[in-house]
Amino acid sequence: MSVFKYLLALWTAVAVYTLFSFFNGPSGMAAYNYLLSERELQWANIKELGVINENLEKTKNNLLYDYDTLLVHAHQMGYAYEDERFIRIVGLKNENNASFITGKVYAAQNPEFISDKNIKIAALCAGLLVFAFFFMLELIKKSQED
Repeated sequence: MSVFKYLLALWTAVAVYTLFSFFNGPSGMAAYNYLLSERELQWANIKELGVINENLEKTKNNLLYDYDTLLVHAHQMGYAYEDERFIRIVGLKNENNASFITGKVYAAQNPEFISDKNIKIAALCAGLLVFAFFFMLELIKKSQED
């Protein structure tokens, strides 16, 4: 029976280490699920960047091939012909619509997990706790026999 308690304490430590590593470890299920959600956010950002890219391509093509659009855009930026004159109305803001939204940079965050060192400590504590429990039972049994 004394070998059984040592083996049970050892197997408890192994089981605790395995379960914690599988569910909350650096390469466990929690980290995996977090990375899957991060991947979905990355795909959503890529789709948004694709839409922005299409709009910018349309704007670029309009500026390259449509002379009237180019004139309007140049006037918005403050350019004019040599013989052209501008009338500025006091009190109105000069809004420049030449700024374009080019998307955002999305940096993936590191997943949160329990470090391997902490998992090993928890497994060792669980094994020692089981060992101490059986050791105390053996001491109580011996004290009752005496």
